[in-house]
Amino acid sequence: MITKAVVVQDVVKAFGTGNKRFSGLRRGKRDASAKSEPVLAVDHVSLTIDKNEIYGVLGANGSGKSTLIRLLSTLLLPDGGTVTIFGHDVVRDEREVKRLLNRVSVEASFFKKLSPIENLMYATRLYGVPAAKARKDIRTVLGTLGIEEDRFTRPVEQMSRGMQQKVAIARAFLTTPVLLLLDEPTTGLDPRSKVDVQDFVLRLRREHDATVLLTTHDMTEADMLCDRIAILDRGRIVVEGTPSELKEQSRTMEDPVPTMEDAFMHFTGHSLEEAEEEQTTPVAV
Repeated sequence: MITKAVVVQDVVKAFGTGNKRFSGLRRGKRDASAKSEPVLAVDHVSLTIDKNEIYGVLGANGSGKSTLIRLLSTLLLPDGGTVTIFGHDVVRDEREVKRLLNRVSVEASFFKKLSPIENLMYATRLYGVPAAKARKDIRTVLGTLGIEEDRFTRPVEQMSRGMQQKVAIARAFLTTPVLLLLDEPTTGLDPRSKVDVQDFVLRLRREHDATVLLTTHDMTEADMLCDRIAILDRGRIVVEGTPSELKEQSRTMEDPVPTMEDAFMHFTGHSLEEAEEEQTTPVAV
């Protein structure tokens, strides 16, 4: 019986290079004098995620979070190391892996001229959900996420970004993935929409026995949702543990009740905002 949903072993992903020689590559940082120099976006990362676990990856923009998600979802191929999803190798068993997962990114993709119902009917059909069941479930799920019924049949392009993100979450829920990859799903959402999406993630795990990998730079969100957290800095995991463990390890006499933001600063040596100012990458990672 497979108990590990995700196993990542010594995975490397470089941008700006055409070969697999990694010596001398800069880690997660580029300056104006090195425009052609390759960059390690994911730098020898290893981690395991248990079945039914919500696993968080914290890091600044450019730390490698989204690149890691794309490697797991088969959108990118690793330059080194291996990734398996419920025992299936993402390179050799790409088709099987795709059947097991769904991905929600910070910029959800839709047929913008079509309505939420039309987009969701299309998605559920691709996953083999019977049409009659899909029609019923779509209305229920959209309503649960706080989308008004009169918006169900309007073009997606007329919806706010927060509403579009809710439709993306609904799409993931309706296709009942075994593994849900959430790449900063609540970035830019209003507080009410954030809570709706967070509640829905917990419901998906509870009702469908799903495993969730969540990348975020929202420390409070990670603390609330995640069973374990890895902090990623310049493509490398610098620490991993439960939220309580990470906060306890960063406790000091001056700060006896640290937050996840305090833990981030403790393990990386800088705040999230400082990291985002310092780090630039050749592509969106």
